[in-house]
Amino acid sequence: MSAVLALEDGTVFRGQPFGARTTALGEVCFNTSMTGYQEILTDPSYKGQIVTMTYPLIGNYGVNREDVESWRPHVAGFVVRELSPVVSNWRAEKSLGSYCEDNGIVGIEGIDTRALTRRLRVRGSMKGVLSSEGISDGDAVQKAREWRGLEGVDYVKDVTHREAFIWDAEDRESGDFSLVKGDKPQGDPRHRREPLPPADIPIVAFDFGMKYNILRRLRQHGFKSHVLPATTTAEQALALKPSGIFLSNGPGDPSALPYAVNTVRELLCSGIPIFGICLGHQILGQALGGKTFKLKFGHRGGNQPVKDLRSGLVEITSQNHGFAVDAASLPSDVEVDRINLNDKTVEGFRHRTKPVLCVQYHPEASPGPHDSTHLFQEFRDMITRRP
Repeated sequence: MSAVLALEDGTVFRGQPFGARTTALGEVCFNTSMTGYQEILTDPSYKGQIVTMTYPLIGNYGVNREDVESWRPHVAGFVVRELSPVVSNWRAEKSLGSYCEDNGIVGIEGIDTRALTRRLRVRGSMKGVLSSEGISDGDAVQKAREWRGLEGVDYVKDVTHREAFIWDAEDRESGDFSLVKGDKPQGDPRHRREPLPPADIPIVAFDFGMKYNILRRLRQHGFKSHVLPATTTAEQALALKPSGIFLSNGPGDPSALPYAVNTVRELLCSGIPIFGICLGHQILGQALGGKTFKLKFGHRGGNQPVKDLRSGLVEITSQNHGFAVDAASLPSDVEVDRINLNDKTVEGFRHRTKPVLCVQYHPEASPGPHDSTHLFQEFRDMITRRP
């Protein structure tokens, strides 16, 4: 049996199936990360997307329970050049193929991912169908063309936690871990969690599709995070008397989230410091009067260069987004302080008078470089400086 990946422009790729035997519809995009496929699969920002990995060999170190980034995988489908037939890592608990099968994710291997990536770069991200159920090329193309797409659709409601909760109340999940060197007695763990500082700053964290490593980083910087569903009102959030407000990443089109934009607009009047990442950055842009637009093929991977216009320094960042804030639409009291060096799009801004900080990329990485971890400390400093 073969699997088929069909694009709305009529392009068809045939390869070998892995994972679940099913048919998935989504926007076909590509990610340039060399590692971190498990984190990518479980990143809620990928809801509604068929992800192509540009690195040719995927799956060699398997999958484990500790590296998930949310309560379940969210990608629609997974595309690789070669699925490693061997899993070799002391942390591995199962193979990537088994993990996809257990979680209902359809995958395809053995196609020319370079040709697919080039097509997406030239034509832009496209609607697509990935199927291992034996459908014809013509039917696959037709299904791709009929899919509703990402624009104007609220995917946040599908990925947000339904109930509020305190993150890691017993401090078991958030400590950074280090490998234990030297000989160890039989049965001892190979890695240990680093001690955490006191959780002395209470914040509310709006879950638009939040990655768990964001919550880990917040805890490592002394925040006690009360995670709230995306539809939480400003009144409900402020009733918790937070010292700071965090707006998370998430999937899809920010213009389809008027309820979130209205909530953030009300929160801006409170004077409480706000930090936004990715979708949270875009929602903040709209709440301040700006507009967003869809990028041609998005920024996805761990090698995106971002320039801090204040310091002149360049950071290599982890990113995953298909929409961006229009710089020209932002009001004069908003300062764009970071840009993407590849296409000059907005990567961050601050309000000139309000305690507001946001970035388009992922300072928590996972996967990706740690150049931007300092932003969590900046958020803390912004809170502690407040009278």
